[in-house]
Amino acid sequence: MSNHNLIIPESYRSRLGIVETEVALKLVKDSFERELAEALHLTRVSAPLFVHPSSGLNDDLNGVERPVQFDVKDLREDVQIVQSLAKWKRMALRRYGFAPGTGLYTDMNAIRRDEELDNLHSVYVDQWDWELVITKEQRSLEFLLSLVKRIVDALWATQHNLCAQFPALDRFLTRDITCISSQELEDRYPERTPYERECAAAREHGTVFLTQIGAPLRSGVPHDGRAPDYDDWSLNGDLLIWNPVLGRVFEISSMGVRVDSAALDRQLTAAGCDDRRARRYHKMLLAGELPLTAGGGIGQSRICMLLLQKAHIGEVQASEWPVWMNEQCEQNGIRLL
Repeated sequence: MSNHNLIIPESYRSRLGIVETEVALKLVKDSFERELAEALHLTRVSAPLFVHPSSGLNDDLNGVERPVQFDVKDLREDVQIVQSLAKWKRMALRRYGFAPGTGLYTDMNAIRRDEELDNLHSVYVDQWDWELVITKEQRSLEFLLSLVKRIVDALWATQHNLCAQFPALDRFLTRDITCISSQELEDRYPERTPYERECAAAREHGTVFLTQIGAPLRSGVPHDGRAPDYDDWSLNGDLLIWNPVLGRVFEISSMGVRVDSAALDRQLTAAGCDDRRARRYHKMLLAGELPLTAGGGIGQSRICMLLLQKAHIGEVQASEWPVWMNEQCEQNGIRLL
């Protein structure tokens, strides 16, 4: 198999040994989780690993990923491993009675069977999923950007704590954020692919929040796919950071103001997904029975890989990789866990 999906940085050498890496992983996760909860007023809750397909709670992500499905003997029916908790979180906020200005976060673990494996992508996904109850007046891009700023501040503080204990690591993150829409990026680089546009923006600015992802641009093509039933496509975005080890753009989070009944109605039709209106979750949302929220997912291994300045996500999480990738990594000083 070709190794075209694998980036081997020239003269790469991990700043930390394996045992140091394990200690640093815990420090990063503990520190960022604490900073995030304090910044957004979040309470940690338990979350499901799998849900009933008929519940409508599982996410379709870009609409092509196949969920892992298996039967449970005593249930006498199948369940699916979650692909994201965006919908479940909103139901939980209603059920637990969270008030505006407060919210929840949880560990989301998933299996992405259709992932194309490379330096950044694994079959195993681990992230912090968070969701915040908001008011009608806060359904705005300005409010979303205020949340992004708090998340970046939490990341910067985590880097500060990490580098204080591990001086071999560089302090390369700043608190500066450049916000740009996917349409502005297409206008700026009309001949480039979406990935190439993101690389150009991140290389220039360092940290970028790319907004309004999902709807077709003026070219007729969306910047990237988004399920129609969790983010409002006009009020969402990806947090992108330039990765100096790999020399490429690095997405650490996707987030947004969630759809209200009007946005859901509009986006279901636009995406050709009107059949979802019959599902319980969608019925409740269309009837205005769920709280207005903003939320997102933040990659745990992604943040660890970035801050520990690793070349491969397999250096910060245990997963399975193709034989050729294991061999190439071993030959080039990339020690996969």
